[in-house]
Amino acid sequence: MSQRKVRIGFVGVGSMGQCAHLRNYASLPDCEVVAIAEIREKTAKRVAEKYRVPRVYRDYRDMLAYEDLDGIVASQPFWRHGVLLPELLKAGKPMFIEKPLASTLEAGEAIVRAAAESGTWVMVGYHKRSDPASRYALGEIQKLKATGELGRMTYIRISMPAGDWVAGGFWDLVNEGDEAGPLPGEPPPKDMDSESFRQYTWFVNYYIHQVNLMRFFLGEPYEVVHADPTGVLLVARSRSGLPAIIEMSPYRTTVDWQESILVAFERGYVTVALPAPMAMNRPGRVEIFKDPDLKQTPQTIVPQLPWIHAMRQQAMNFLAAIRGEQPPPCGATEALEDLKIARQYLTLWKGV
Repeated sequence: MSQRKVRIGFVGVGSMGQCAHLRNYASLPDCEVVAIAEIREKTAKRVAEKYRVPRVYRDYRDMLAYEDLDGIVASQPFWRHGVLLPELLKAGKPMFIEKPLASTLEAGEAIVRAAAESGTWVMVGYHKRSDPASRYALGEIQKLKATGELGRMTYIRISMPAGDWVAGGFWDLVNEGDEAGPLPGEPPPKDMDSESFRQYTWFVNYYIHQVNLMRFFLGEPYEVVHADPTGVLLVARSRSGLPAIIEMSPYRTTVDWQESILVAFERGYVTVALPAPMAMNRPGRVEIFKDPDLKQTPQTIVPQLPWIHAMRQQAMNFLAAIRGEQPPPCGATEALEDLKIARQYLTLWKGV
């Protein structure tokens, strides 16, 4: 495979399928998007023409039967994952999906089992892990933890105000107006009523990125210890006892995106400011503040990062994982832990 392009088939080319994923895969020199499976026939045809995809199928089963694929990108609503992914995994191909893993723990566990039984793996689309800023910051955090230059790590805060996450990123979306019709989804869990399930899925839809990113920067598991009744704060404690907070829309913006991460040490910090998810060719920003002792002048370091956005880097990471060059940034087993954290939060927040 190292001497040829990676052959990818798409299952679904809706808004995210086109503008977050297909747009990137179709432009990568080491990738060949060979087929699209999409229920909306008119839209599928126009998308294929635009991105020069040679074959279109209405049913993903036909695509899997006739195409020689190296990997599958299944950009679907997360509440469909438990119904669709076990069927797709029977093909035994590496798969990329959007976050979260599923809408329920039961469906997530079934997906993990299906992946294990198929002998393949699922990469879950936590694109913030692929942002050059997140990757750079994690490397610096790991160095600081190893050297003790700024003392011990003391605290992590992630803030995600509601804002304009699209950032004009759907400007070239193809939609011919044909409807997919009703699609089967996961049943709600037996231990939740409809209102509790609505609150749970709302949380995993909007804040599961931050739940996942917290583990990424902590470098270890954590648990929820407090849920503020207002729904603004999630308070956590890591396995080693480190305190952490996720701020959920303490305020809102209209035409901006102000997501930030603070990783504090005794004598300094690392901060990351992430761009809107659909912003193109724009990495996040990292700032490192060091004040190690009275003999050294405090300094602030702001590295210049490459002009690549997280979604594109995420596509590159999926191809590299298919080729066996690196593991996927987040697999199904770890993504299942995010659903467990969401369940802990809902229990503390709403008593469910």
